Amino acid sequence: MIYKDDITNLRGDIEEKVGQKIIVRGTLGRSKFFEKEATLQKTYPNLFVVKYNEEEGNATYSYTDVLTRTIDLQIFDGENYCSIVPPKVEEPKRIKQETEEIKNLD
Repeated sequence: MIYKDDITNLRGDIEEKVGQKIIVRGTLGRSKFFEKEATLQKTYPNLFVVKYNEEEGNATYSYTDVLTRTIDLQIFDGENYCSIVPPKVEEPKRIKQETEEIKNLD
C-alpha cells in the first residue's frame, strides 16, 4: 500500500536530483521493455518531467509510477547508477503465513 508520506518523501528525493542524469526503465506491454538515458528536468506536486535526447523530447511520470514500480529510475551519483527506490524485499513464506495466522486469531 502506498501512503501519502511515501509520495512526499519520494517527491523530496527527486526534487534534490533535478538536473542529474538518470536512466528510465519500464515496460511497453507484451514483454517489451525500454531503457533510456535522460535528464531529470522539473518536478511538480503530482508528477515530474524528464528530458530525453533532442529527437525524443520530454516525458512526464507520476511519483506513483515509481512507487508501484511501473518505471524504475536509476540516478547517476557521479560513478554509478543506483535506483531511487530500493528493491522490494520479499517476506519469507513462513513469516508471511505466521503473520496471517495471527491476524486471523484476532
